[in-house]
Amino acid sequence: MDTDRCEAAHPEDPTACVGDHHAVRILDAQNYEAWGCEHHATRLLASLDGAKVFPGNVGGAAIRVSAAADWTRPFPWLTNAPRTEASQLSHKEGREQSEREAKKNT
Repeated sequence: MDTDRCEAAHPEDPTACVGDHHAVRILDAQNYEAWGCEHHATRLLASLDGAKVFPGNVGGAAIRVSAAADWTRPFPWLTNAPRTEASQLSHKEGREQSEREAKKNT
């Protein structure tokens, strides 16, 4: 395990950690946890369905991670694939797409 990176850093994500490695705690839908810096926790939260963020060592980090993850597309280190399917969009983009579809069908 790379000790220079937080637990939330995906092995295929080439980016470095930013800040405290225990800024927040991410729990996935099966309650597995990973502590992470704000950068990697944002990317992890955006990539997992049903995940939740909890406070860690950095005040306000959980709120910032939650807000940033809403705009972050899943698996953002995968840049060579087109992102057109609903599962490939950010949570915010997905909600907006659903709203547009609902308006079309009314």
